[in-house]
This record gives sequence, C-alpha cells and structure tokens, in this order.
Amino acid sequence: MAPTSSVHREGGSAAMDMAELIPTLPLETGSPPFPLRQYGGYWLPEWVLPGLEAVHTRFEPRPSDVFLASFPKSGTTWLKALAFATINRTTYPPSGDAHPLRHRGPHDCVKFFESTFAISGEGGGGDVDVFAALPSPRAVARPGTCSPPSRRRARLLATHIPYSLLPERITSAAADDGDSGCRIVYVCRDPKDAFVSMWLFTMSNMVKGVTTTTDEHHPAAAAAAPSIEQVFDLFCDGRSIAGPQWHHVREYWEESRRRPEKVLFLRYEEMLREPARNVERLAEFLRCPFTAGEVAAGVVDAIVDLCSIDRLRNVQANKTGVTDLAVKKESFFRRGVAGDWSNHMSPEMASRLDRVVEDALRGSGFTFAAAAGDSE
Repeated sequence: MAPTSSVHREGGSAAMDMAELIPTLPLETGSPPFPLRQYGGYWLPEWVLPGLEAVHTRFEPRPSDVFLASFPKSGTTWLKALAFATINRTTYPPSGDAHPLRHRGPHDCVKFFESTFAISGEGGGGDVDVFAALPSPRAVARPGTCSPPSRRRARLLATHIPYSLLPERITSAAADDGDSGCRIVYVCRDPKDAFVSMWLFTMSNMVKGVTTTTDEHHPAAAAAAPSIEQVFDLFCDGRSIAGPQWHHVREYWEESRRRPEKVLFLRYEEMLREPARNVERLAEFLRCPFTAGEVAAGVVDAIVDLCSIDRLRNVQANKTGVTDLAVKKESFFRRGVAGDWSNHMSPEMASRLDRVVEDALRGSGFTFAAAAGDSE
C-alpha cells in the first residue's frame, strides 16, 4: 500500500506542504483521543502529520539506528524496556540499582521520533533534526560476539508509523557504504486485545470527557468520550490511530519475510509465553548476542525481571506525572496479559472483528491465530 501524497517524497520538491494538505484530507472525529486524518491509506492523528513530514524531510537516520515499531497498545512499552536493557547491558547491568529503568520510564529512555518532531515546535520542529544530537548508546562489544566496531553503537527510536509511510532512507536495503542500514523490530498483538487496551488507555486519561491536558490546542485534547460500541464500529472500519490495525501488522510482517535481516517480527503473546527466548532473539537481531557466560550468570533472566510489568509499574517515576503528550504515566502499566479482551468485549463483538480481520488478510499468508499458539 503505497502512500498517495507527494508531500513526503524525498529528493524533490513537494506538491504542497503538509499544512496546506491536512485540511483537504478525510477527517474522523469519533475515535478518541485525537481527530484523525486519512493519509497514505491510514488514519493518523492530525497533530502527528507535521511530524511525519519532518521525519521525511529533516530526520537523518544512521546506519546503526534501530526502530521499535508497533501499532498502538501492542506491547510498545515492554519492547522499549527490553530493547533498551538488552543493548545497554554492559553500561547498565540489569541487576544494578542505578539502571535507568529503575528511575525512568521506558518512554523516557526511547522516544517516538514522529511525535517528538511534531511537538518540538510549530511545523514539526523547525528546520533541524531534533535527534541529531542524540548519541548512539554503546551496545555490548565483546570480541567474537558482536559486529565490527563501526556497528557497535545503535540509537534506539520508536514509531507507530506504518511501514509504507516510513522514509525510504530507513527502509532502503543498504546504505551507501555497503552497510545493511537501519533495522526495525516490530511487535504485533491480537487486534481484540489491542482495541480493548487502547480503549481502556484512552478512558484512563479522560476525566468527565476531557483528557488530562488543560490546553485545548495540545495534541491530547479530546471531546466527550463516545461509547465503546461506537469506537468499536470505527475500529472495525479501520478508523483508529494508525489503522487499519491488520494492514499495519501485515506490512511489517511481509517485510520481515522478505528481509528478515532488516525486520524482526515479534508477537506479544509469544513474548509473554517465552520472554527469555524472545529476549535472546532480540539480542541476536541487535547484533549483541548473549554469551554463554551471560546466560549462565542469569543476565537474560535479569533483563526479563527488570522489564516485567510488575517491576516497571512499581518504579516511582512510572506512578506519577504525565508524558510530553499529557498522558498519565501510570496508564502505560495496566495488566500486560493476553486475552483480556474477553472481560470487556461481547462474544458478538469479538466474532465480528475476527471476521473483519480474516476477510482483510485472506490470501496474505498471515494470521493472528499464530499469536494464540497456533502455527501459521
């Protein structure tokens, strides 16, 4: 699914800038917490679109960059914590009291690059790359276990942008110097759980129909909350943040099949069942595999424990305060389980969404059934 607008084409002038384009795009106001605009086949928060433009025109990726991608509420917070702890385990031993994740939230350690551009100033952050000064944290670098010295540093960034809307400089097969370029780790989740998690997350940040922000122009400002049934209808029509969810997942899955060295595709439910095995997969993909000594010393298990929802929920920094988007930090740490949709969604709603997804994915080779333990 290729983007339809020329705004973000690289290497040429845009037909119109994003500010001019936004009012002309299809609008959806019934899916909280943000007004959505349809762009490139996806429904994106209106306030994010200038950031998307900046990502294409100002962001300078590095060959060693790692992007943690996901549809919203699909395990993003957990993946951020696991990746940060894994790639920085020499600098910050996971059992150490000084580890950043014991004092800061995962979203403070790994930033979303499109929203950072969007909120850094009018027009998506001015004319500069707001991440240019961000150092690439040193990954584990042991002879015989990691890549050559030039690849021992990886800058971690996160995104909810669909694969087809990412800049070509990120998705390209190789960098000019022959390096394999940026890598992407994607985590997917059963759409029923993703929907319910997003609904509860949104509601937890709204009080009497108003979000925690007091600025009506802030991205987190929202109108009175509609019912779960109303929002569910829109979700089934693909009208949700970064929706349709199933297309978002399919794009990254297909790319992981074409280029497994470029995209690592993880399933949230499998990560819950076998966290240590998936952390080891993550480390291999990040080119900082665990040594036999580390495994024997319990480093993998220590990372799993450090990043567990119970540990993260009890970090003081995650109990109070709000993010840059006026989102309550505590709302990121609810339950972290699979199958919770059954406590909030009727069997009829679940069957309807299953049919929608099955019809949309027919012939693709992908199925969410594998997330429940079945094989593809």
